[in-house]
Amino acid sequence: MQSRNSYQSSSRRGSSDERSSYAPRQPYAGQRRDRYSPQGSGYGGGRPSPRGGARAKQFIHPSRFIQAATVTEKAEYVPVHSFADFDVHRKILDNIALKGFEKPSAIQDQTIPLVLQGKDVVGIANTGTGKTAAFAIPMIHDLITHMDHRAIIIAPTRELAQQIMDECFSFGKGCGLRSALLIGGSSMGLQRRDLRYNPRVVIGTPGRIKDHIQQGTLPLSLFNFVVLDEVDRMLDMGFINDITGILSRVSPQRQSLFFSATMEPRIANLIKQFSNEPTTVSTKEGSTVDSVSQDVVYYSGGNDKLDKLHDVLIAGDCGKTIIFDETKRSVERLGRELSARGFKVDEIHGDKSQAQRSRALQRLKSDEINILVATDVAARGIDVSDITHVINFSTPNSYDDYVHRIGRTGRAGKTGIALTFLPR
Repeated sequence: MQSRNSYQSSSRRGSSDERSSYAPRQPYAGQRRDRYSPQGSGYGGGRPSPRGGARAKQFIHPSRFIQAATVTEKAEYVPVHSFADFDVHRKILDNIALKGFEKPSAIQDQTIPLVLQGKDVVGIANTGTGKTAAFAIPMIHDLITHMDHRAIIIAPTRELAQQIMDECFSFGKGCGLRSALLIGGSSMGLQRRDLRYNPRVVIGTPGRIKDHIQQGTLPLSLFNFVVLDEVDRMLDMGFINDITGILSRVSPQRQSLFFSATMEPRIANLIKQFSNEPTTVSTKEGSTVDSVSQDVVYYSGGNDKLDKLHDVLIAGDCGKTIIFDETKRSVERLGRELSARGFKVDEIHGDKSQAQRSRALQRLKSDEINILVATDVAARGIDVSDITHVINFSTPNSYDDYVHRIGRTGRAGKTGIALTFLPR
């Protein structure tokens, strides 16, 4: 698949993903006062100011942050099909082999045949189970065999959209399919240029897709294959109206695929409205948090919070780690403090351009760094398979946010560790 996207272009404007305003960097060496802490230390026990329109925090009892991981012996899934059994184009099978895929996962084994039959599908599966391949492989085959077909894939975040683009490129290599990536943080002008080439595959986030619809640069009526990935998270992020507007403009003669980790009434209503007698495939096993060992770290005033974090990070079992902090400013500050202490660290937040965010994730994946400090919104869509620890340096706004945070670890049959910092 020929990739004509501009995701590496840098944006000078801050993202609207996060509502708190960015403050210029300030020196922290010897700093004694900070507006985030009545105690006068940048890492004391004070409650952050709700400046910039941040949501008020729900009270979460500390006991909900403590839970042992549930380790159960699961029988290895035995697929009914091999990849060679799927009636897909030879080039796709060659690309699957080049990626080293030996046998389909459960969601791939059960979904791909249904999609190849032209059916609408609802896939319920945990993260890290191969969902992208489950829709990308039959989608690419459909586009190769039907030259008048075009596909649009909608994802909740820039990072997930980029990951889907990369996967589609690897499965569609050499198939002559032009694509476009429509995400915030990248140049609208370059995206308009890509769309003028009439790409067969468009991948994007709801907000940026909506922008192109309003500008008349994305004729959705020409698209007859639609995929919504992580529907539950898109609705959690408030995209229901955008999604409804997008789907109502896609060709009525379409094939629709919906993927989600959960199924709840509002998702079921969306699917009922925009699908035709879908077949549901559910391979979900257990709760997201079951595979994560959860505990709390209590700290006192002064620098005790940062010192406790230092102790956690130098422990022998601490591998790739994501640390959540509350604001763009606090993320920058914590990243500098950890870097000064010799840790290999990078930061992502809404004021980072897409190129900077992609670079930080690539550094984490390639082991150039082992610590990523992030805000909640910027971290949505992170897909790094070997995260060992998630650290809540600031408490989440809600328990749902907490579950989203710790879901970055304990994936693909592995266990993970989540630690939440609380004042004494």
